[in-house]
Amino acid sequence: MTKQQKITLSASRDVPFNKLMLSQSNVRHVKAGVSIEELAEDIARRTLLSSITVRPVLDDCGAETGMYSIPAGGRRFRALELLVKQKRMNKTALVPCIVRTDGLAEEDSLAENVQRAPLHPLDQFRAFQAMREKGRTEEEIAAAFFVSASVVKQRLKLAAVAPSLLDAYAEEEMTLDQLMAFTVNPDHARQEQVWAAIQRHYSRQPYEIRRMLTEGAVRASDKRAQFVGLDDYVEAGGEILRDLFQQDDGGWLQDAALLDVMVREKLAEEAEGVRAEGWKWVEVDTEFPYGHTFGMRRVNGEAVPMSDEEEARYQALKAEYDALEAEHAEADELPDEVDARLGKIEEAMEALEARPIRFEAEDLALAGAFVSIDSSGRLRVERGYVRPEDEPIDEEEDTGEVAPEAAPVEDTVDTVAPATDEEEEDEGLKPLSDRLVMELTAHRTLALRNALAQDPQVALLAALHAMVLRLFYRYAVDSCVEIEPRNAAFGSQVPGLGDTAYAQAIDQRHETWARNLPKAPEDLWEALTEFDSCSREALFAHCVAMSVNAVHDPYQRRPRAIAHADVLAGTVGLDMARAGWTATGDSYLGRVTKARILEAVREAKGEDAVDVIAGLKKAEMVTAAEDLLVGTGWLPDPLRTPPLPEEDAAEIELIDDADTGEAQSAEDGGKPAIGDSEALGEDDPVAGDAFARTAAE
Repeated sequence: MTKQQKITLSASRDVPFNKLMLSQSNVRHVKAGVSIEELAEDIARRTLLSSITVRPVLDDCGAETGMYSIPAGGRRFRALELLVKQKRMNKTALVPCIVRTDGLAEEDSLAENVQRAPLHPLDQFRAFQAMREKGRTEEEIAAAFFVSASVVKQRLKLAAVAPSLLDAYAEEEMTLDQLMAFTVNPDHARQEQVWAAIQRHYSRQPYEIRRMLTEGAVRASDKRAQFVGLDDYVEAGGEILRDLFQQDDGGWLQDAALLDVMVREKLAEEAEGVRAEGWKWVEVDTEFPYGHTFGMRRVNGEAVPMSDEEEARYQALKAEYDALEAEHAEADELPDEVDARLGKIEEAMEALEARPIRFEAEDLALAGAFVSIDSSGRLRVERGYVRPEDEPIDEEEDTGEVAPEAAPVEDTVDTVAPATDEEEEDEGLKPLSDRLVMELTAHRTLALRNALAQDPQVALLAALHAMVLRLFYRYAVDSCVEIEPRNAAFGSQVPGLGDTAYAQAIDQRHETWARNLPKAPEDLWEALTEFDSCSREALFAHCVAMSVNAVHDPYQRRPRAIAHADVLAGTVGLDMARAGWTATGDSYLGRVTKARILEAVREAKGEDAVDVIAGLKKAEMVTAAEDLLVGTGWLPDPLRTPPLPEEDAAEIELIDDADTGEAQSAEDGGKPAIGDSEALGEDDPVAGDAFARTAAE
């Protein structure tokens, strides 16, 4: 039997630094991500932790010259070289080296880099934790290893994970992203429950782990949390879960019951201040349904003018602001102290500009106020609304508000009953529930109003269409523009409708017009005659838009009106995705069958995305689909704007071209543009009569 030869390790030797030189045999040529400065600082702190591999430099006769080349360890050599240049190390300082003579120099370099194993994140966490337990601060640990303090905090956050889950990660049973997701909730028992549950899931995505760990919690970005204030919530004993590994919008508030109590108490306190103003009634709620003021007359107060002292203060602030801006007009970037001062001046000026509103005593005796929270978490106070039953009995004149003829649809449950996964898979593409279609078309109605209000020419056309129908056709119901006018109420059946961008745009526009119209109705005609044509058209467009009703109401079906809403939406170019509607669990995905969810994902992302989520349970599928549909612009059928027929699109082009007098017909060689006075026969009685007879026929 042959005796196995024992290996002999390469000799180690201390070599003066000035006897070392870089070798061209080093295989590392790409320097991306290589930081010499950080390594030099680490060597200065801890000295050299590993020897440098060198080979003797031989002369032509094969004798050693006393110089050594470095095929492996060039980064350490350059770090030492930097320390010598900085006079922090002598050029003759001894450097521990491993002297190699066998094999190839390239082999030394390649082996050292290939055989190197990166440190496991769990080992890094445990090392950071050991240093933390020995008294080092997070900042000190970060400085010692040239990483940010946030990285140290993230790694130390892994201490919040149950030891059994750390062991699973060490055994590669879970990914680092999954492990980081468990840090959201420090409850080890809950973590282990979720990990056991996730084993049975088709998908083990980190977002699913976070969702399960934060069930029942309230987002810090929720308007209730913003209204109360996170600091006050914590001071009251509430706990906030945070995610250090991804954007969490402030985290999750764990105690929803405590939050609700604090919201009610703060709202009640704010309401007392409003009651002290002298209103007949004050209603308080976290959120009122959109349209809760429909049918009420609103009284307008007058802004209290600035006092002489306030006016002087305002002018002084403005002068200081202008002086600072002029002084730094040429600067590329404002100094921090100047920028901070300008911000404070702006806040002070805005506070002075926001004048309190003064109401007459008789208005206070009739009207009331609504106190709630707006979508951003700020206090919302809507003052000056008079209920119909509070109107004076002897007041006979029209208040300018028309109550809705039909009561809002009462809240009902969806007709799509909960079903098992097997049942839903067998059901396939069931029709959308009447309630869901009603809610979706309520969103579309508001967005259509908003779009129509921004297109006066189309609004004029829609109004003309509706009026001609009612004047010349009996029982015509081919228009969705209810020009009487009536303002359809949406009631409480559509949650969150008032927080949408299109609803807020309508409300803001309405408030602006209300402030610019005279207080007394008898002064309205004279005020309107003083408006320029653009203002009158814009007001007309707003009034017509407020009469649009394209809601699919299961109790009052109007298929021809809904069909006209499609034409009107196509004419104004309504796109509900651009208007701000998105498919979420609450707005759509959680309200339909799994087949409908898969249909949406298929249309937006393709068959590959469907294959990823097809095996999920309903709740997990909703969450996954919500993420997949973000930014795709996908819309369910009731929110889609069908393309206009070619002939209708051509007519719209003619209408648009009529403003410049350039509309021509391809068939007859050039009819006068719509709006041309000669075409309508305004100057020719015969032609005018003919036009009138044609319209009547």
